[in-house]
Amino acid sequence: MALVVVAAAIRRGGQVLAAHRLRPEIGWEFPGGKVEAGETQPDALAREIREELDTEIAVGARLGEAGDDRIRLVLYAATLTGAEPRARHDHDALRWVGVDELDGLEWLSIDRQLLAHLRAAG
Repeated sequence: MALVVVAAAIRRGGQVLAAHRLRPEIGWEFPGGKVEAGETQPDALAREIREELDTEIAVGARLGEAGDDRIRLVLYAATLTGAEPRARHDHDALRWVGVDELDGLEWLSIDRQLLAHLRAAG
């Protein structure tokens, strides 16, 4: 059974937040993390953003998912409701990017699969 991981497409203006991951792989991703036992996906996502980015979000609609042999990554729309996010723990940089800039980032392969869902959501 694949590990369920949730990710946030946090939008502001015409941009979305990308986080640069340091481990176990290096690359850009939508921030988020694992769903723990007893948590809903939206609750897990809000907790992970609090832990990873030291801020709060409102979790919106499910935008889509991607997967491989190990992980099922579910992307949700999100709105920033707390302070400006800051990189902590597994990330060394955060960047607000426009839709026209998405393809220029070196996304982790599973996160790259989510770009079509993000574009389809408008």
